[in-house]
Amino acid sequence: MKPTASAVGRQQEANEPPKGRKSSSYAQSLGAVSGRTEKQKATMKPTTTEAPTITSASFEELVREMIVRLGEDPAREGLQRTPERVHKALDFLTKGYREDPEALLKKALFTVTYDEMVIVKDVEMFSLCEHHMLPFFGKVHVAYIPNGKVIGLSKIPRLIELFSRRLQIQERLTTQIAETIQKVIEPQGVGVVIEARHLCMMMRGVEKQHSAAVTSSMLGCFRQEEETRSEFLSLIRNRANGV
Repeated sequence: MKPTASAVGRQQEANEPPKGRKSSSYAQSLGAVSGRTEKQKATMKPTTTEAPTITSASFEELVREMIVRLGEDPAREGLQRTPERVHKALDFLTKGYREDPEALLKKALFTVTYDEMVIVKDVEMFSLCEHHMLPFFGKVHVAYIPNGKVIGLSKIPRLIELFSRRLQIQERLTTQIAETIQKVIEPQGVGVVIEARHLCMMMRGVEKQHSAAVTSSMLGCFRQEEETRSEFLSLIRNRANGV
């Protein structure tokens, strides 16, 4: 005999899970389908390229983004190679981080019996202010009294350049030059004076075009003996450099 329609309906209801609750086999089957779907999604190749993050972006990409944020078009003819140029320029202007000041001086140390003042003055200096990354520039005057050793004269300008090719403030630059010379050759004393003009004061902020900053660092006999210090300051005030 064929089952009646009501019997068939009761049989189907018996095979279905209760409302509000799924059978374990039913849930497992759903999980399997879901797992396969997630696995398939994981193996799918993305159709779009993700934008670089701030840490993964190249130097040029960061400069290009800066140009955009300033309201310019980095694709414009005059700006197309600007990111590359900025990268090269800043790499040069901060090359002092990759150089060793003590090793530089130790390459040219000479034993002498001379114990009078040695002065190298009016050395041109260009650096970047660490507050605004704008240039400051001027002249550096260095003096020391030997104590058995002297430095090759060209090493003093090179030492100045090494420290100035970093993000700097003038006060720290002055002391770094003096303290390095004092540490490496141990002279009787060292004196350093820097006179500089800062574009962060000239082209922005207070916009004072004729202002200059003067800093000094005196160590050893230059600090202890007024006569020695006065001789140094007097000699660097005389602008005639003998050339």
